[in-house]
Amino acid sequence: MARSLSGDSEVQTSRDSSSNRGGWKTFPFMIATLLGLSIASFGWVMNLVVFLIDVFNIKSIAATQISNIVNGCVSMLPVVAAILADSFFGNIPVISVSAFISLLGILLLTLITSFDYLRPPPCQTGSILCQSPSKLQLGILYTALALVIIGSAGTRFTLASAGANQYEKPKEQGSFFNWYFLTLYSGAITGATAIVYTQENASWKLGFGLCAIANLISFIVFVSGKRFYKHDKPMGSPFTNLIRVVFAATAKRKAVISSREEDYHHGLGRESKTSAAMPSTSFRFFNRAALKTEDDSVNNIWRLCSVQEVEDFKAVFRVLPLLLAIIFVSTPMVMQTSLIILQALVTDRGLGSHFKIPAGSLQVIVIITACIVIVMNNFLVYPMYHKLTHTPLTPLQKVGIGHVFIILSMAISAVVEAKRLKTVNNGHTMSVLWLVPPLVIVGIGETFQFPANIELFYREFPESLSSTATSLTSVVIGISFYLSTALITLIQKTTKWLPNDINRGRVDNVYWLLVIVGVLNFGYFLVCAWFYRYRDLKDDDQEQDPKDVTI
Repeated sequence: MARSLSGDSEVQTSRDSSSNRGGWKTFPFMIATLLGLSIASFGWVMNLVVFLIDVFNIKSIAATQISNIVNGCVSMLPVVAAILADSFFGNIPVISVSAFISLLGILLLTLITSFDYLRPPPCQTGSILCQSPSKLQLGILYTALALVIIGSAGTRFTLASAGANQYEKPKEQGSFFNWYFLTLYSGAITGATAIVYTQENASWKLGFGLCAIANLISFIVFVSGKRFYKHDKPMGSPFTNLIRVVFAATAKRKAVISSREEDYHHGLGRESKTSAAMPSTSFRFFNRAALKTEDDSVNNIWRLCSVQEVEDFKAVFRVLPLLLAIIFVSTPMVMQTSLIILQALVTDRGLGSHFKIPAGSLQVIVIITACIVIVMNNFLVYPMYHKLTHTPLTPLQKVGIGHVFIILSMAISAVVEAKRLKTVNNGHTMSVLWLVPPLVIVGIGETFQFPANIELFYREFPESLSSTATSLTSVVIGISFYLSTALITLIQKTTKWLPNDINRGRVDNVYWLLVIVGVLNFGYFLVCAWFYRYRDLKDDDQEQDPKDVTI
C-alpha cells in the first residue's frame, strides 16, 4: 500500500510539473532565439557569392554553383533534423545542439576573415593574377559552411514545431506560426541589410562577428528557458509505423473488411484507450492492416497494426495531393524571384544622384511586405473575418488565397515586362520601381501561403511527426528551387524567350506561361480542397465543419 501511494504521489508530482510547462511564457524565449538565429543565418548566406568572389578569389560561375548547393542544402536538410527530433532526441535537444554547431561555423568564418593565412591574398576582382585558395584554405572554408548549414537546418523549422508544441489550442498554434514567420522575416531583413552592409562597407570580420554575437545570444536565451518548455518525447521512428501499415494491408489484401469494432486491433496499454473505435471509411484498403485474422499475432507488428496507426498513415497519405499542389505553386514563385533580378539588372536602379539599388536587394521588398501583412492578418484581417462569419479561416482557405495572389503577381510581372520591352525599343530605360508592385503581391501571397502550409501540416500529421510536418515547407522550397532551375533550362532549350540579353527575349511570355500553369494548378488545388476532410479541426474547443470548400 505504501508503495502504491508513493507511486501515485510521484505520478501526480510529475503531472503537476508538466502542467506548469509550456504556454505563452515560453514565447519570448522561442521568438528571441529564432530572431537571433535568423539574423546570423541570413547574414552569412545572403552575401555568400560576394564573399566567395571577393575574399576567396573564386570565379563567379563557380561561386554561384557553390551558393546554389548551399541554399539547396539549407532548404532540404531541415527534414533530416526533423526526423532526428521526432524519432530519437526530441525538439529541444536538437535545437540546442544545432544552435551550438551553427555558432562554431560562424566563429570559423570569422576566424577566416581575421587571419591572412586562412584565405588567399586579396586581388582585384576578375584579374588573371588572382591566386586561387589552397586545398587547406578550401578545406577550412567548406568545414565552416558545413557547420553553418547543419546549424541552420537543425533550428529553422524545428523551432516552429517546438514552439507550437507549447500550446494546446489550434488557434494559439496558428497564431504562433504567424509570429514565427514575422520573426523569421524580420531576421532576414536585418541580415540582408544591416549585416550585408557591414560586410561590404566596414569589414567581413565585423559582419561575421555580429552574426556570431547574435547566434551566441540566441543559444544562451534558448538554454536559459529550458525549464519552462514542454518537452516532447520522441516516439521512435514514425516512418517505420507508416511502412508497417502498407506492408500489413498488402499482406492481407484478400481479407474481407469488417464493420464490427471487435474485429480490429486497438493497440496495447495506453494506446488501446486513446485509439479510435473503428477505422475511418476513407482509403478502406488500409483498414486491413488493423483487421485481426487467424494468422495474426499481437507480437507480429508487421501483420497487425492498431487502428490509430492506420489513421495516422491515412492522415499523411491524405495530405500528399495537397503537397503536390503547393510545390507547383511555389516553383513559379521561386522562378519569378530569379527573373526579377535579371529584369532589375537592365533597369534604371538609380534613386537620386548618389544611390543605386542593388539588384539582389529587391528581395527585401517581399520580406518587408510579408512582415507588414502578417501583422495586419493577426490583428485585423483574421479577427474581422472571424467576427463577420463566426468561423476562422481554415489553413486550406489561407493557402488558396495565397495561390490567387501569386497568380496575380505573375500577370502583373508579364504586363510590366511588356512595358519595359516597349520602353527599350523606344531607346529608353524603365525605372526599377516598376518591379515593386509584383514583388509586393508576391509578399502578400507568401504571407497567406507559407504560415498556412506549416499550420496545415502540423495539425494534420500525427503527433509523432510534428517536426517533420513543419519542415515540409522548407522541403517544398528546396524542391521548388531545383524545379525552377530545370524549367528555366527547358524554356531556354525550346524557345528564344530567355537569351542572355533579356532585352532581346520575351520574359513576358515566360510570365504568361507561369500564369497558365498557376491557373491549372489552382484548379487542381480546388479539387483537392473540395474532397479533403480535416483530421481534427477545432477552434477554442468548438467543432468546425470538417469539409473545406470555400477559398
